[in-house]
Amino acid sequence: MTRDNNPGGEQGGPSDLPQIIQKVGDSLSFGKGGKHLRRIVIVLVVVIIFGYTAFYTIPPGNKGVILRFGKFSGIVLPGLHFKIPFGVDSVFKVHTEQVDTASFGFKSVRPGIRTQYKKGATEELESLMLTGDLNVIDVEWIIQFRREDPRKYLFNVRDPVMTLRDISESVNRRIVGNRSFDYVLQNREEVNRMAREELQKILDGYETGIRVVNVRLQNVVPPDPVKGAFNEVNEAQQEKERLINEAQETYNREIPKAKGTAERTINRARGFALERVNRAKGDAARFSAVLKEYRDAKQVTNQRLYLEAYETILANAKQIYIIDSEQKGLLPLLQLNQQVTKGGKGR
Repeated sequence: MTRDNNPGGEQGGPSDLPQIIQKVGDSLSFGKGGKHLRRIVIVLVVVIIFGYTAFYTIPPGNKGVILRFGKFSGIVLPGLHFKIPFGVDSVFKVHTEQVDTASFGFKSVRPGIRTQYKKGATEELESLMLTGDLNVIDVEWIIQFRREDPRKYLFNVRDPVMTLRDISESVNRRIVGNRSFDYVLQNREEVNRMAREELQKILDGYETGIRVVNVRLQNVVPPDPVKGAFNEVNEAQQEKERLINEAQETYNREIPKAKGTAERTINRARGFALERVNRAKGDAARFSAVLKEYRDAKQVTNQRLYLEAYETILANAKQIYIIDSEQKGLLPLLQLNQQVTKGGKGR
């Protein structure tokens, strides 16, 4: 199987060997008796060309694809190898360890420590996408890949790199188109993972021989005409989040405090209720005991209650008067609760 172009491959060995030998012979002109010398020179040239076309080297990190009469013959590893010369075997060298990068939505103008980029009309068409909530978004991303299978890379697809670019753009547009603007902005790693897995699945289906190493979103922003409005929305969203956080902070501070106060009040009320109930039960038990004694000995119990009542009353009395039942009038027999002065007058 042959192909017109060879992205990433390098063919070894000259072509049109007979024409080269004829040109070398025609360019050699000797005098009389030089015919034999000419043959020697031609033989030397043939030997040199044979050695040049029969031996080849595959550099480190590369693999060689051998074609014999234009048909695939095998794959060789790095090192010095022999092939059938004079155009019978052809060798294509493919770098299988090198990681290449394809950029979308921007182009590198001058690589270096501070790489310079530009964004033309073509790159802008690549990056502008429509999200699932009908917003326009500007997405820039890169793809890092390796040529894992040199045979598939060379012969299954006419232009593997362009195929990779077309598939990647289609996959990213579908992923972004099925999700909201905020989701794409806030979940870049998830979008990268989905794009890498789906892109590799399609490339494997096409048997391109390409292995996707990484897919990474570089820049996800709204288009220039709506950046101002987008920034205002972001500021409003941030202000909303700030107010919500402040309210949540106040809630977390005041609600536990109020719950603690309520719990303390409830516990205090429960303690007071328990105290009153216990006191009432004690009073009821004491009354029941007194009632029982009263029923057993009414006179004694009545007298005892009378004395206990007066004991309580007299303890709180400020002035005490003793009255004889046979006395016709009231006479102060005792001057209680009065202090007598030196002159005999009380105060």
